[in-house]
This record gives sequence, C-alpha cells and structure tokens, in this order.
Amino acid sequence: MSALDPVRRAGGATPGQPADGAGPGVKPWDARLAALLVRPLARTRVHPNHVTTLSLLTGLAAAALYGTADRRAANWGAALYVLTNLLDHADGELARLAGKTSAAGGFFDRLTDLVVRASLFMGMGLGLRAGPLGDWAIVAGVAAAAAFVVTFALRSELARQEVAGALDQPSAAGFDLGDVLYLVAPLTWLGVLDPFLVAAGVGAPVFCAWTAWRRPL
Repeated sequence: MSALDPVRRAGGATPGQPADGAGPGVKPWDARLAALLVRPLARTRVHPNHVTTLSLLTGLAAAALYGTADRRAANWGAALYVLTNLLDHADGELARLAGKTSAAGGFFDRLTDLVVRASLFMGMGLGLRAGPLGDWAIVAGVAAAAAFVVTFALRSELARQEVAGALDQPSAAGFDLGDVLYLVAPLTWLGVLDPFLVAAGVGAPVFCAWTAWRRPL
C-alpha cells in the first residue's frame, strides 16, 4: 500500500483493519485512548491537520525543554512528549471518525512524527552532555535522529513499491515498537535517561539497517 494512501495516517488504520503496526485484529492501546478522546470532535470544525500541527508544536517544545539541560525543564518536556504521542494517534483517529482522511494529511502526519522524534533525541543529546556521557550524549542523539530520517526515507520507498507491511512495526498485545518511547517520561522523571539515549543511539541505526535489508533487490 502506498505511503500516501488516502486512508492511512500514522497511528491509524484503513477502515475495517487494525491500526498501523498493531498486528492482525489488535488496535494499539494508545490509539484506542486517542479515539475516545477525539470522538466528541468528529462533528466539529476541528480538522485532523489541526491536531497534527498541535502535536508538532508540543513535540518541538518538548525537544527544546530537553535541550536546556535543566532537570525541571526536562521533566516538563517529558510530560509534553507523552501528550505529543497521544496527539500523534488522535489526528488519525479523528480523520477516520470524521471522514476526513487524505493522502496529504497522512504524509503530514508521518513527517511530523519524524521531525518530532529527531528533534527530541537531539534535544536529549544536548541536555545530557553535562552528565556522565559528556559529548557522547550528542553523538548518541544525532545517531538516533539520523537513523530516524534514513528509516523514514527507506520505509516510504518500500511503501511506494507496495512492499507488504512497509509501514508496520513489530508488535504484540496492543503494543508496537514505537511504544517504547513512552519510557522517555518515567526515565526522565527518575533521572536515568542516559542509558536510554545510548540504547536509542545504537538501536535506531540497527532498526534502520534491518529496514534497508528488507528492500527488494
């Protein structure tokens, strides 16, 4: 299915099908929550792209707060990022409920998700450079961000070639690989984000390499 299919948005699904990355018949838990929250908006003038834009703004604000290297600011950034993740699902759910799905909206949604994630990890790298990781924090943040960008390009190309499951992620029991990012908040509040950043700096490039390996010869 094309990356710009008019009935697909990040975090959602085609009518009658489970949400992206959820696995057969299983809708992600956060997508279910998002659907409940936006249901009252289905018959209003609120457009899914409005929600996407809000998620972009909250995500960039979260990244900026992480980049300050201030513990209190990072804690607020973590809370904003949880909200951003919910909004990332809410736009797609609203699009389906209101019958406002579109190719442009789907691409805007995915691009917003990419910009937010890349910015977040670069912000983490800047913010954690004063800690035990030193400048390696910046290296890990940039490595994760760069891997996200390349993975986005690879998956978009796979989807354009109509490779089955090109936009899906490994999943089980209503959770997908992207849900690991919800750990950002509690790890930030506990003051133990450094290992997570290192794991992302290694894991994101590995996932990128796996995505490249899936490309048809």
